Amino acid sequence: MTRITKIGMLLLLVGALAVGFYLGRNTSGRAPGEDSAHAEQPDHGDSHADESSLLTVSPEAQAKFEFKLAEVQTRAAQRIIEATGSIQANQTRLAHVRPLARGRIDEVYVRLGDRVRAGQPLLRYDNVELGETLGQYVGALAAIERSNSETDVARRALERARSLVDLGAVAQAELQRREAEYRKALADTERQKAEAAQVEEKLHRFGMTDSEIRELHASPDSDYHRESSHSVLKAPFAGVVTQFSASPGESIDSEDELMIVSDLTVVWVQADLYDKDIRFVREGNTAEVRVDAYPDRVFKGKITYVGDVLDPETRTTKVRVEVPNTENMLKVEMFAMVRIPTAVMAPALMVPLEAVVKVEDHMVAFVKRENGFEKRPVELGQRVGDWVEVTEGLEEGESVVTEGAFLLKSEAKKAELGHHEGH
Repeated sequence: MTRITKIGMLLLLVGALAVGFYLGRNTSGRAPGEDSAHAEQPDHGDSHADESSLLTVSPEAQAKFEFKLAEVQTRAAQRIIEATGSIQANQTRLAHVRPLARGRIDEVYVRLGDRVRAGQPLLRYDNVELGETLGQYVGALAAIERSNSETDVARRALERARSLVDLGAVAQAELQRREAEYRKALADTERQKAEAAQVEEKLHRFGMTDSEIRELHASPDSDYHRESSHSVLKAPFAGVVTQFSASPGESIDSEDELMIVSDLTVVWVQADLYDKDIRFVREGNTAEVRVDAYPDRVFKGKITYVGDVLDPETRTTKVRVEVPNTENMLKVEMFAMVRIPTAVMAPALMVPLEAVVKVEDHMVAFVKRENGFEKRPVELGQRVGDWVEVTEGLEEGESVVTEGAFLLKSEAKKAELGHHEGH
């Protein structure tokens, strides 16, 4: 046999297979080759199928491509509760940064979205009340110094009076007067020290350290206290600046919230739980969280709160899931889907995972028919191992394609394109 003859026979064989295996729109639900009289007879096996979704495949083609089938069956499945929600900051690790007193902002060291370390300076401002307190403290130190001098004078006068009384040069009444003056001077000194201690405590509350306060003792007449009146607000812990409202030169008061620092290493997922599902959910239950940004990633969390009040319109209550976020993948206000496994087992209509494929924007399964396969839209529920629940679209006992479903999907697309081009 010549080479040309062999090539010709090969082409004939490929053509025969192409004729035997074609998928497309078949308004009669019959394979090609049947006479028109026969085609007019109703096909009861496919009577309930949507004719436009029937893909006709010859028995020879089915055998060649070795389609494998599985039966739609009822299986015991763990009840999984699903709820929608969003990612929120952990409210127990949220710092509302406010000034300690009224003043004016000098410098701002961070911006919205910056990551900060614990103790990192956030902004510097001229603290008006701190300046006033520093002036009071410097005045208290001067008063103590004057009181100490007066006490020293009173002590020396008392000592002289005692020596003169012993010589008989001073009356006993004079000695008693000098003793009273000395005791008064001592009391005044102690009072001045107490007042200075109260002012010093205010300085500590404004954030001044002992070493900074000692500088005031060393040089009370210098300009040091003027420079010290500028306070620095620092990050209470490591986190992210999630809100920000501060500009240099801006006048501020103790009630003004300048920024919020959020620790997002652990985030909250706030979800809406329907009243019918409340009895299955408890604090401490585990939960799975998925977000659109990472469709293949499952974030594990724990339920820390189940609400006690229902929304009268939606008939839902809030459930909170704490989720570790050390990789910073979960962002505040992301939409999230929460799945909560329960201890309840319930029957569910299920098919193998490979029996379901995505066509355009919906999931479909290919149901075995007498002369081909019906493309059937389906609604899915929970996944259990290698099986998935079908909540709508299939009936128990029907056979669906598992191995070969993606091939049917491809051919279904070609048939759909051909149908559109024909019109």
